[in-house]
Amino acid sequence: MDTNLNGRTAVVTGGARGIGYTVARALAAEGADVALLDLLDTVEDSARTIADDYGVRTIGLHLDVTDQDATTAAFDRIRAELGVPQILLTAAGIEINGDSVDVTAAQWRKVIDVNLTGTFFSAQAFGRGLLEAGLSGSAIMIASMSGLIVNVPQWAASYNSSKAAVAHLGRSLAVEWAPSGIRVNSIAPGYVLTDLTREILEREPELEAGWVAMIPQGRMATPEDLTGLVVFLASDSSSYLTGQQIVIDGGYTAV
Repeated sequence: MDTNLNGRTAVVTGGARGIGYTVARALAAEGADVALLDLLDTVEDSARTIADDYGVRTIGLHLDVTDQDATTAAFDRIRAELGVPQILLTAAGIEINGDSVDVTAAQWRKVIDVNLTGTFFSAQAFGRGLLEAGLSGSAIMIASMSGLIVNVPQWAASYNSSKAAVAHLGRSLAVEWAPSGIRVNSIAPGYVLTDLTREILEREPELEAGWVAMIPQGRMATPEDLTGLVVFLASDSSSYLTGQQIVIDGGYTAV
């Protein structure tokens, strides 16, 4: 299997930490130049670390993915400094748990805005650049098994809905852009031990034992568990794979 990404530029949203940062490192290890986009102030440091470790060109930009104009401007800068991005990973996301009858309009809109609208704006800027340049590319969206099932015992209707929508957004763009050689797929991870997940577990520590008990492999995933699939989807080895949602959950949804 050829996963060489030399000469390609990858953009990773939510790239300062967690899944985004770990996957960005995996893409750099295969030779891709990497642009990290994140709200966190550490995004530039994360980019420099990747450059130092793998000898690729990197850039770290502070970005709110819900701002369409700012997202367009970020992709313009990346194109000017690193070349037209041919790989996109959308890992920026948030979760707000709580009983649905208590969810405020602001909470609902924030989750949908970041997880769905931010994913669309990033994919839009990515696709536009490829179409204008006449290049092929691969977009990989981080959806969730929560878009396929309802997690228990916590309630997260906004998160679940947003991730179901992300997967269908991926299918929609895959069909629209297929004639131009742009592939779009989504990954539906199960429970992954990230900074976001740790924040939830700090507030509700009793959740972890219940989650793990429902995972046939008996453990939560680490961000590293996703890297092989992402690199495969980013590479030419998956050139006939598009419009799909691939679940990687340790068997959770199989039970």
